[in-house]
Amino acid sequence: MLRAPRAVPAWLAHPFRWQRLPVPWAAVARGALCAGPLLGAGIATGHPAPGVLAGLGSMLAGVNDRPGTRRTGIVHIGLPALASALGMLIGASLQAAGAGWWIVPALFAVGFVSGAGSVAGPVRSNAGMQMLATTILGAGMPLPGAPWTKALYVLAGCLWLLVLRLVLRSPRPAGGALSGERAAVATVFDALADALGAAGGSGAEPARRRLTAALDRADEALRLRRLTSRLLRRPARAEELLLTERFAAATALCEASVALLWEARPLPSRVAESPRRFAEALRTGRPPGRLSAPETSTAARGAFDQALLDAAVVFARREPSPRPEPEPEADAATEPAPPPPGRPTGAVPPGAAVRRMLGAFAERWTRRGRSLLGPAGRHYGLRVAVCIAASAAVALLLRADHWYWLPVTATFLVKPDLGPLFSRTVNRFAGTVAGVLVFAGAGLLLTGAWWPALVAGAGGALLPFATRHFALQTVAITLMVLSFVDVGGAAPTAFGRAYPHLTALPAAERIVDTSIACAIVLIVGHLPQLADPRRRVGQRVTSALRATERFLRHVLESEPGADPTRRLALRRAAYRALAEARAAAETAAAELLAARDRNPDWLTVVTAAERVVDAATACAVRLDHGAHRPDRQESERLCRALSAMADALEDPRRRRDTDVADPDLRPVPDCATLTDVAAELERMRGYAGAG
Repeated sequence: MLRAPRAVPAWLAHPFRWQRLPVPWAAVARGALCAGPLLGAGIATGHPAPGVLAGLGSMLAGVNDRPGTRRTGIVHIGLPALASALGMLIGASLQAAGAGWWIVPALFAVGFVSGAGSVAGPVRSNAGMQMLATTILGAGMPLPGAPWTKALYVLAGCLWLLVLRLVLRSPRPAGGALSGERAAVATVFDALADALGAAGGSGAEPARRRLTAALDRADEALRLRRLTSRLLRRPARAEELLLTERFAAATALCEASVALLWEARPLPSRVAESPRRFAEALRTGRPPGRLSAPETSTAARGAFDQALLDAAVVFARREPSPRPEPEPEADAATEPAPPPPGRPTGAVPPGAAVRRMLGAFAERWTRRGRSLLGPAGRHYGLRVAVCIAASAAVALLLRADHWYWLPVTATFLVKPDLGPLFSRTVNRFAGTVAGVLVFAGAGLLLTGAWWPALVAGAGGALLPFATRHFALQTVAITLMVLSFVDVGGAAPTAFGRAYPHLTALPAAERIVDTSIACAIVLIVGHLPQLADPRRRVGQRVTSALRATERFLRHVLESEPGADPTRRLALRRAAYRALAEARAAAETAAAELLAARDRNPDWLTVVTAAERVVDAATACAVRLDHGAHRPDRQESERLCRALSAMADALEDPRRRRDTDVADPDLRPVPDCATLTDVAAELERMRGYAGAG
């Protein structure tokens, strides 16, 4: 009798997952020109310590060298660079003060801040992780120099890669200025074409999620462009306004396409390929050409063809429309006073512009601070802080010097937003062993004082490609770190005689230290109070459900013919919150101790919420085209049920006081999409009832 094959547990299969990404050749070239040449410059000048520190900074910056526009690169590399320099300043100051065992509580505090920063987004999470890593290295590596000079060397290494990022870029598409932002908007049209091509098949929902991610990246690129214009106090150029209009056309086309995807019927190839013509027009600067013929078989198809026509009109313009550019970030409370007599109308006084900018930044950082001090921020921070402090204490007990390897290893393992803990631990150990063996082999084959710089250059070139798998990334980082340590001890200067213990740690001991750090992280990271997915995932899912409820309520309560700008913003916010919730839920599902018997099925809840947003989008499109508007009482019933489920997930003790168990989720008369919403809410309620 044949037995059905048993599925491999997610926690066991996750370490073997490999991301399929294109090779970033420009980033590979930048990586080869960073750590290796900086280390070689230290060798050539007889000052290895600055070369090691600058190479360390460039290595950390290389981890953040991801595809994007120049402005997104400045943010994604620059903010972690400042955090790395601050961490080196803190760590080197602890070393200069002879902190001893006071290092343990100091690292606990820095680890808590680093972990709490994980809830503020990926860029701040990377900044917190690198600040913690450089704090440990600054406190442990016996390099000469004042703390502030060490911090400057690390910052210089980061800035060197940032300069290369601005000089060495991928081939620019034709089309003139704004090519980076233009390529980001073109990617939206490509993702939309892929989603339409997958309509009616099993890949429709993943394609829609990729479309949402492309929209987020393009929106970030354009927002940074507008922010740069405000900081430089220059008016927006015509090509900038025109690109903003084309992105708005892409957003409207995406909303109509979601309604087509909701119908789950395959589309003709000419319909799916129409958005790709807009992408090609953005890249080449030529007209988009002939588009698909209009058809009004359904409300969704009619809305799509109308949005396609509107996009064609926008692409036919060579000058922006006369209406002013929207300012969604502006706050009415911070609007400047009317200009005094003699000042041109529309000109903002310099003092008012500075106050407005500082007020916006203060409000944003206050909001971020509240999230850092919330339940999820405290939980993330406590998990990281306990693991780092335990690793540092064990390392100091085992040896007085070279103790930093254990807590540094734990730093790259324990961040809860970077992947399942067991998977990262296995890959970290495997990557460290492989890196040590490759470095030892290179030492046997190569001779002279320059070979560590060559190995560091090879590791830097491998680093952008290694983002496909954490084990491969660990190999690249291990090669560079061992090169830094080797150069620091082998230099024919007084440095090598004054600090011989810098390289006294054999490679085999690094493997042992990595094993100890992995064991500490596995034990401490899986303590019941630190590994509960409800604290880490529940907050994300609850926020996503509340964003979904706001979007659904706006769709059902807005008047016919209302401006769709607010609706588009709420839909984008809902999809963005759902993407964050899905990432957290997928990570929790692949943990070794997922505690699924005591927690809701997070992935099913998120999937149901995504389908609610899809159905609400389809409902909005149909309402715009004359469909029957549901009764207000029916609308309130659906919104109240969604809000009740968010309340129950946020605090299980409130479950008895909410109507999450109320079976009154009947179909909505005369509205198929809202009947689908009710069905998804029923499905969500069944899987959210655990706990």
